[in-house]
Amino acid sequence: MRFLIILGAMLMSSAAQAKAEWKLVVHGGAGTIEKAHITPEREAAIRAALDKALAAGSDILGAGGSALDAVEASVKILEDDPNFNAGRGSVFTYNGHIELDASIMDGRTRAAGAVTGVTRTKNPIGLARAVMEKSEHVFLSREGADEFSRQQGLAQVERDYFETPERRRQLDEFKSKKVSALDIEYKFGTVGAVALDSSGHVAAATSTGGMTGKRWGRIGDSPIIGAGTYADDRGCAVSGTGWGEYFIRVGVAHEICARMRLDGTAPQQAADEVMAEVKSLGGDGGVIVTNDDALHAKMRLLRNHGLRTRDEATVFGFRELIRAGAADVIQPSVTKVGGLLELKKIATLAAAANVTLVPHSFYFGPGLAATLHAIASRNGFMRERSCSMLK
Repeated sequence: MRFLIILGAMLMSSAAQAKAEWKLVVHGGAGTIEKAHITPEREAAIRAALDKALAAGSDILGAGGSALDAVEASVKILEDDPNFNAGRGSVFTYNGHIELDASIMDGRTRAAGAVTGVTRTKNPIGLARAVMEKSEHVFLSREGADEFSRQQGLAQVERDYFETPERRRQLDEFKSKKVSALDIEYKFGTVGAVALDSSGHVAAATSTGGMTGKRWGRIGDSPIIGAGTYADDRGCAVSGTGWGEYFIRVGVAHEICARMRLDGTAPQQAADEVMAEVKSLGGDGGVIVTNDDALHAKMRLLRNHGLRTRDEATVFGFRELIRAGAADVIQPSVTKVGGLLELKKIATLAAAANVTLVPHSFYFGPGLAATLHAIASRNGFMRERSCSMLK
């Protein structure tokens, strides 16, 4: 019998059903632990901590708060719980120290912050957010990250705050067996959260102590944006856990998001395909993913009705996109829609539906561009070309 410690997806449903417009998923690591290595009491404690993390984030989202606040709050709960390999309870390096990594990303702006090798900050995920919001940088490491944390007034603790007898025992066992730092029994336990808020924004956060027995300043995927953490409103939010070297090589979090954003791939399919790549290289692990289902459906509609790029679609595609409310900005070409008369009809339909048509002299020439501008202006709706393609 094996115990899977990714529990967030199962717990998310009961936490989020009451208010379907937001979502929250948390995880406590994607390893497998033999039943002989975990007591019923510890299993109950792990599940209770995940429930508490879900409750903390759910309270924020249920009150209309941001996905960013929710994932930070959820991860802090798990960092404070000694049952997880993040914050208090993190694993030891080969030399008997504890070095902490964390990252966070806001899908609304794609702002991100990350830290590695942190030794005194009580909640590394809070430090990652401070890097994102209060510095010009994305990624800080070791002594510099610790210094920045102190300057920001974040809670500091003594090094032994993070230590637990169980993690010390694991290090002793690791050394006595002389196994690789990549041995499966020792490398998992990262925590993370992904969320969608009621405004349609996503965020992701991940925190870890790394691998038992890690050496030479080893850095895994958790603090690397695009490997262990990624969030983009146009795609999804991802937090990963597993064999970091392989997650870095595949670019797991970004790859999943890119497949969803560019190809309209469903979340489960995107995650399965990317994790299959990890496995094919010899790695393993898991991810949690969340997204805006309505936006994803619009993206699929764009592709199902002839969208070849973000700026082109067939006549049928343009008409359907406008009627479905899926497009915010369109930029058709004369040849693609079948002639000037049809293009004028589409322009009139778009203007009546408050959809911006963007004339471009490269496609139309100045005379036609002026005509289309006039159509849009008569209907009282014209915006700049920098508008986003989708609502």
